[in-house]
Amino acid sequence: QVQLVESGGGLVQAGGSLRLSCAASGRTFSAYTMGWFRQAPGKEREFVASILGSGGITYYADSVKGRFTISRDNAKKTVYLQMNSLKPEDTAVYYCAARIGSSDFGSWGQGTQVTVSS
Repeated sequence: QVQLVESGGGLVQAGGSLRLSCAASGRTFSAYTMGWFRQAPGKEREFVASILGSGGITYYADSVKGRFTISRDNAKKTVYLQMNSLKPEDTAVYYCAARIGSSDFGSWGQGTQVTVSS
């Protein structure tokens, strides 16, 4: 398994931007599909975005398309989530996750809080 540590969360006003980072350990980072998920208070965890190992293919939840961008730097073993035009409904704990192939996301970070004020 890979160890994941998120950073970059914080408090921002609506319309603002934040960039989350997720640093990974291990020697085969480029083999992992990386994803970002979020969980708001009282709600289930939901998918936000994912990126394949090569970085060439990305997927987004409809709620963040056009506002969020996922990217990765395999040399730095880091995945990023650039969040623009933030809305109060984006408030949640954001988690980084990793998976190999078509398996479930099996490695998770501890989460980082994002709070968007109106």
